[in-house]
Amino acid sequence: MEHSAPQFFKRGPTLHTRFVFFLLCSLILIIADARFHYLERMRMVVATALYPIQQVADMPGWAASRGLSFFVTQSQLRLENDFLRQQNLAQSGTLQTLGMLEAENRQLRGLLALKERLPRKTRPAQIERNYPNPFARRVAIDRGLQHGIRPGLAVVDGQGLIGQVTRVFHWQSEVTLITDKEQAIPIQVQRSALRGVLFGMGYDGALELRYMPVSADVQNGDVLTTSGIDGTYPAGLPVARVSHVERNAALSFARILCVPVAGVQGALQVMVVETEEKPPADPFLGDSKIQPAGRREGEAQ
Repeated sequence: MEHSAPQFFKRGPTLHTRFVFFLLCSLILIIADARFHYLERMRMVVATALYPIQQVADMPGWAASRGLSFFVTQSQLRLENDFLRQQNLAQSGTLQTLGMLEAENRQLRGLLALKERLPRKTRPAQIERNYPNPFARRVAIDRGLQHGIRPGLAVVDGQGLIGQVTRVFHWQSEVTLITDKEQAIPIQVQRSALRGVLFGMGYDGALELRYMPVSADVQNGDVLTTSGIDGTYPAGLPVARVSHVERNAALSFARILCVPVAGVQGALQVMVVETEEKPPADPFLGDSKIQPAGRREGEAQ
């Protein structure tokens, strides 16, 4: 048998021939797809078949991107929360300041309205501090001898009477509030014109109308105003409102509790009401001096 010698190198079409062949195939496919859309369905089938492979191939990059964005978002949220917390604190301080200014404006408007009704001269003042004495109800105002303040003058806010000047210093004055247990104020029931004396009870928000007969025409809700018979407090200043009336036939006097109408504990802006230098003479005492209004009988001068 004869055998042909094996070929060491197999030679096919040349590179130039293959380039021309594939170029013609590409041009034919491009023209067929662009003009007649023959490959549209084939492209859809191939894309559908390759979609899962693309998703699997993109999964590492997607996971890395999501993890990075998670940490970046957490950091941004932390910074935003810190900024918003600081901004909230700043705005809270601003809101508190605005609230204080609004309350002060309301008090000033009340003082202006009350000043128009007062027939006497008034001096504006501001409460600076409370005295830390649990057995007395006193405050200090920023007006003293240099401003013409003297003991015995009435102190009011926009709602009514809050106290009386009891001690005067060079630049400050001490005001005893109407709730102090040493204060006694001549009053008149606005509804029935019944007169009496209102006493402080020594603790905040409590007054008592004492020595009123059981049959006295006093009811819950009655407004008590200054009677003006003491020569210190101008007549008609609101002082208190009756909150409780207790009548017991076995007792000679009714128990009448009241609450102040003025901001005894919350007032900041007040007015000191001027009075005459000399109170009217008491015909029963002759030339003797009259006790300052607001002091009980028997108290040392």
